[in-house]
Formats: sequence, C-alpha cells, structure tokens
Amino acid sequence: MEAVERLAQAIDRNSGIDGLHPTALPRVQLIRSSRRVDAIHELHRPAVCIVAQGSKRVMLGDRIFEYDRRRYLVVSVDVPILGQIAQASEDEPYLCLRLDLDPAVLSALWLESGLPEPADSAPGPSLMLSDATPDLLDAAVRLLALLDQPDDIPMLAPLIEREILYRLIKGEQATRLREIAHGESRLRHVTRAIDWIKRNYREPFDMRQLAAHASMSASALHAHFKSVTRMSPLQYQKQLRLQQARGLMLGEAMDATSAGHAVGYDSPSQFSREYSRLFGAPPLRDVARLRELPPSFQGSAASTGAGFAQN
Repeated sequence: MEAVERLAQAIDRNSGIDGLHPTALPRVQLIRSSRRVDAIHELHRPAVCIVAQGSKRVMLGDRIFEYDRRRYLVVSVDVPILGQIAQASEDEPYLCLRLDLDPAVLSALWLESGLPEPADSAPGPSLMLSDATPDLLDAAVRLLALLDQPDDIPMLAPLIEREILYRLIKGEQATRLREIAHGESRLRHVTRAIDWIKRNYREPFDMRQLAAHASMSASALHAHFKSVTRMSPLQYQKQLRLQQARGLMLGEAMDATSAGHAVGYDSPSQFSREYSRLFGAPPLRDVARLRELPPSFQGSAASTGAGFAQN
C-alpha cells in the first residue's frame, strides 16, 4: 500500500466525523469533509498542509492554488484566503493533515542541518505548492501512528516533526522556509507588520506607525507586504475587521450594527457595503448560510482573535 493511502486511513481513523480535529500531537490537526464546501474566508496561519484524499482550492488575491495528494501547501505568514474543498464525497472524503510551522523549530533545525543558506531574495507569495514525495508522506504516516502510542508522543513526535521539516527545507521550498526561520529576513519584517495590524485592527490605519514597527521604510514595507499577501496593509486590516465582525455575529449572535462598531466601523452602511463586497452577501444572509455548515467549519469561518483560522 502506498504511503498516501496509509496516510488517508490514519487521518480517517483518527478524525471519524467531518470537521477540524486537534490531536495529542503538538501543532498537528486533522481535517475531514465528506462533502464539497463552498468558498469560506479564513485567516490561515503558517503551516504545511498535506492532503491524503480529495482536493482543496485556495485563492490569495488574484492567484488560485489547488492541492491534493500529489501536492502539499506551505503557508508562510498569517494571511486572509478564500478556501474551498473542491473534491470530497461520502465514499472518498477530503482528508488533510495540517502541521503548524514554528519559526524557532525551523531556525534550530537549519543551524543543526548544516545546509547552505539559500540566495537572498525578495519575499514571494505566502502560499506555495510543491510535489509530495514518498519520504515526506512516509514521515507523516509515522507521525500519526504515534496517536496509537500516546506514551511515545513526547519523545518521538518532535523527532518526526523535525524530519518532516528537514524534508521541506531540502526541497524547493527552502528559500521561503528560511525566511520564516531567519529573525531578520524581509519576510519576518512583514510578519512583524502583520502582528501589529492584528493587535491594532480596530484603530484608524497609520502607515507610519506600521512601518516603524516593522523597521522598514513605508515604501519598502508596502511593496514587500503586497508581494507576500497579494494585498496592501490597509486591505489586510479591512479583511481582519470584517472577519472578526463575522465571528462576532456567528459565534456570539451579535447584530450587524454592533459587530461593525466593535471592529472599528462608525458607519453601519459602510460596514454592510464592505461586508457584502468581501463575503458576497449582506451580513444576516451570509451568517444564515454559514449556520448550515458543520459546526467545526463554522468555527473556521468565525475564527477571531489570536486563533484566526484553520485549514
């Protein structure tokens, strides 16, 4: 049996029902869906996503990325995306393993590996696809096998996680992963700007403050930020505001006017216009549609605060 088939069995066995499933393995979550799911706006954290069955399509700005059992996805920064489970059924559900990326683990691994430094380059798009190799899939299978041996997780899970990351940094993703690991890379400067926006998204936008926090000129930050996220810092803040408001309406039953005000909108009509433009429907109709999804996918669409999104 191929490694990808063993991985599909392991994900299915340890998830059981549709939704997002945290595991006893640090930074590892499993995703299962027995049906296609229309586009959902999410704020995706840095992670590697390995699909064992089915496929998913994500949109970042004007670019579309589709990944399945042949290709894995790497996300390098917190970034708003539009995600859609494109291929799934009762007989062959969508099955995915997600491993969140820890910059400290990546940095230590790079130092210990002795691998050469990739050539310096401007940061590229925060989403990247690569071919899933047998070695990578085999390591993912062994990682999930530890769920059947929980006493071994503290000792062996970090070793297998490092193996997975090692496979990644030896491949074509090396430059992007090095940017995540390196404390003074231009991507990390963009990450600092993103963190500042996330903490201050309710406040009026101030490019000078943002650039000072990121230790870059305003023009350089704007250019690198747009290269990574496919949107300007102001557009990024707007999407965070609207996603946060969506979460308040869906998760806390807040009305649209109150939710808009809570995230920094003084004008209810402006909030409704911008919400409809992003999500494709006015607030009440959009939230009603989301309530028809499985509860865990509602949680993904309603992600707020530090936990913004899942895959």
